Amino acid sequence: MEGKHWVMLVLGILLLIFVVLVPMQCRVIRPGERGVVTTWGKVEPNVWTEGLHVKRAFSQKVIKIDVKTQKLQGEVAAASKDMQEVRAEVALNYHVDPMKVGQLIQQIGRDFERVVVAPAISEMVKASTAKYTAEELITKRDGVKNDIKAALTVRLGQVYVLVDEVSIVNFDFSDQFNRAIEEKQTAAQNAIKAERDLARIRVEAEQRVVQAKAESEAAILQAQAAAESLRLQRSVITPELVRLRAIEKWNGVLPTYSGGGAIPFIDVK
Repeated sequence: MEGKHWVMLVLGILLLIFVVLVPMQCRVIRPGERGVVTTWGKVEPNVWTEGLHVKRAFSQKVIKIDVKTQKLQGEVAAASKDMQEVRAEVALNYHVDPMKVGQLIQQIGRDFERVVVAPAISEMVKASTAKYTAEELITKRDGVKNDIKAALTVRLGQVYVLVDEVSIVNFDFSDQFNRAIEEKQTAAQNAIKAERDLARIRVEAEQRVVQAKAESEAAILQAQAAAESLRLQRSVITPELVRLRAIEKWNGVLPTYSGGGAIPFIDVK
């Protein structure tokens, strides 16, 4: 009986070891992840992709790396080409090269975002903003963004980090520069208004000239018409017509005293 108890005890221990150790040897790599396997601390060349994998107990470890797109946003203190202080808030979308996660862990480690990505953003933003004046950072925002993206693509590509997109969230300048920009904008708006007012005054003056010219020409035409009418009247008026018009207007009453003169409208020969 004692031998049988020992056999059952050994089998129970073996079963317990099997139940405990077997699950520890299985690892699931989820979608968007990669598994870097190390054997006694040495990085294995083969990277695990999505799915179920089995590792050797005790000697191997699995480091899971997220290879989906990540976002890192931060503020960088920089200076423009004309030495204006500027604080640039930049957002970087990136992902780890799925085929190079082993080299990334081997050369940099799991804290690669703090070690290489964040410093690269700060350095490239400072280098890019230094190429532009403070005003150009506003007016050529797309150009600045493209410069930063190109520089980060080269720098981070060397450490197996791929750049998806770069966005400039905001540029913040000193109060003095902001006031100068506002004053310049106000002056520009005033200049535009003055040009519009001058154009309006010029148009109104031209309209008045055209109107005066039209009125003058109308007056001349009217005077010419009156003169022509008078000329025509004079050409057709004869002494006989004058006598006829006078007779038509006479009421037939002879003057009481003729003063020894002739009777109206009667020729005395």
